[in-house]
Amino acid sequence: MKKILLMALLLPMLAMAQDKGIHFEHGLSWAAVQAKAKAENKYIFMDCFTTWCGPCKFMSANIFPQEKVGNFMNDKFISIKVQMDQTPKDNEDVRSWYADAKQIEHNYIVYAYPTFLVFAPDGQIVDRQIGSTEAEEFIARCQSSLDPDQQYYTLLDQFKKGKKDTAFLHKLSLLALHGNDPENAAAISKSYIDQQKDLFTPGNLNYLVAFTQSSKDKGFDLFLHNTTKVDKVLGAGKAENIIMGIVANEETFSQLTKNGHAAPDWTAIKKNITTKYPSFADELILKCKVQYYSYIKDADSAVASIVAYMKKYGQKADPQSLNAYAWTIFEKCDDMQCIEQALEWSKRSFKDQEIPSYMDTYANLLYKAGKKTDAVAWEEKAMNKASAEERKSYETTLDKMKRGETL
Repeated sequence: MKKILLMALLLPMLAMAQDKGIHFEHGLSWAAVQAKAKAENKYIFMDCFTTWCGPCKFMSANIFPQEKVGNFMNDKFISIKVQMDQTPKDNEDVRSWYADAKQIEHNYIVYAYPTFLVFAPDGQIVDRQIGSTEAEEFIARCQSSLDPDQQYYTLLDQFKKGKKDTAFLHKLSLLALHGNDPENAAAISKSYIDQQKDLFTPGNLNYLVAFTQSSKDKGFDLFLHNTTKVDKVLGAGKAENIIMGIVANEETFSQLTKNGHAAPDWTAIKKNITTKYPSFADELILKCKVQYYSYIKDADSAVASIVAYMKKYGQKADPQSLNAYAWTIFEKCDDMQCIEQALEWSKRSFKDQEIPSYMDTYANLLYKAGKKTDAVAWEEKAMNKASAEERKSYETTLDKMKRGETL
């Protein structure tokens, strides 16, 4: 009897706790949701998620239940969750949305998760947001979705009707890019770029960097044929890095995925790249080998590729690459000559900026090389510069070093 009484007292409290966050409608069809929004003169907030999406789970567990989020959203939106994938465990409510979910995916280009779609009370799509975020930014995003001057689809409709002034195009193209609408992003950015008299200003070059995703984009040829001019504005090696990243994706990684588990035909891949981009084919192949062998966890080949790349092109390696290569050597190689080389790469990685994680790599390599005193000193430096979240990891490593344990 006492247990029953206790549950009776707890149930209202649990219900109140659940109501503090966003109230999501359940058991309604898409048509019924639209009718409810129209009747209550509220916008519709649609959370498009999948069962496997980590950021989706973060939002559901940590952001949507917050009271301040619920206070803002429940007053202005009818909110619904739409599962975009299909699993054997789906209940009847989820199954009833299968057809609508597929149509929504197609109509609004929902291929990144979470995608948040916003509809006006009349059912017309007005805005989209992509990705997880903290509560304050989420509220700010949703607030902007109520403003016609910031609504992506409202502005896109103006573009399609002929609005083409440069400030408008700049703003809208970035909204399309951040909203993961690549087709419209390409079209709008082209309209903007075509109106620019000088593409070699810092602003325009950085804009082109953001919108150069393939060899078909206008920025690709500009970076390819004007590397010196671009690097004078953006920094040494910037143009080449952009070009090599695109070429690697289109000419190398696309070929590797076709072969399944078969060994890559590096000779054929290199020959193809050399025909199109002879100036950096050799360097690109070596970098791709490092990534490929690291991905398939072929330690010996990854180490050999790193050593070969650094021997020929090590002077060009950026701090991030230097740190990544040095860490791979720490994890995969026991040869002391190789470790000594990695120590030099690692030290270069934080020469200009003492990044704690890079210093940690250096300390780990020192320890592996048998230089315990130096390793402890550098790990302490890394720990003292680290954020509160990182500090515990460095403390654990430091304790192992002091005790002489294997890292």
